[in-house]
Formats: sequence, structure tokens, C-alpha cells
Amino acid sequence: MFIRYFDIQDIYRVSRYNITVNISARRLTLFKDEMLLRTYPIAVGKPSTPTPKGNFRIINKALNPGGPFGARWLGLSAPNGDYGIHGTNNPSSIGKAVSNGCIRTYNNNIIELYNLVPIGTPVEIM
Repeated sequence: MFIRYFDIQDIYRVSRYNITVNISARRLTLFKDEMLLRTYPIAVGKPSTPTPKGNFRIINKALNPGGPFGARWLGLSAPNGDYGIHGTNNPSSIGKAVSNGCIRTYNNNIIELYNLVPIGTPVEIM
């Protein structure tokens, strides 16, 4: 189930949060009002299916998508595929380059992130 909506609180929150993903360091960093708020360990795409680099936005959210997507899904506006930031049913994969291009993190981390950031949040992947 994907949720797509904007309300006045989301518009305010979008301007307050942004996410940076460092592929080589395998870290996702959340900023609020340009101040470091949280840093999470991640898994990224394997060499044959790399995580796309660029500037994107969160375009949809899913609660309990299940399977390899873990507890939550944050869909990205990246072209040429269905990429997102999500939890995992394989926590031993975190810190490795093993996904099909998505960004994985521990389920407790994605739940926290899901609850903090609204649709429209900027995501820079480098």
C-alpha cells in the first residue's frame, strides 16, 4: 500500500529534512534544518545493479511492504527503475553491496526514518 499525499504540515516538514546517501561509506545521513540528526548503516546495490547516483525525492511510502523490503518502504524518484530506501529481512546484508540498487537499512532504522520524513523529502545519493 503506497501513500501519496501532501498537506500543509508535510510541506513545512519537507523544507526541514534532507537525506544524503554515501554509497562508498555505506551510510545514510538525515539532516533537519541543515543540522545532522541521524546516521544509519546501509546496504547498497551490487556492481551489476548499482544504486543510482543523483538528486531525487521521496515519492511514496509503504507500511509493512513485506518480504525483502522489511518493515517500511520510501520510494525514490530515480529514473529507470523502482528504487527506494527500505528495511530488510536479511540484517546481515547491511554494510555490503548486495542489493538490486535499493538502499537497505535495519528495520528499526527505517521505521524511525519513515516516521520522520514526509513525501517530497530531498535525497542526494553520491
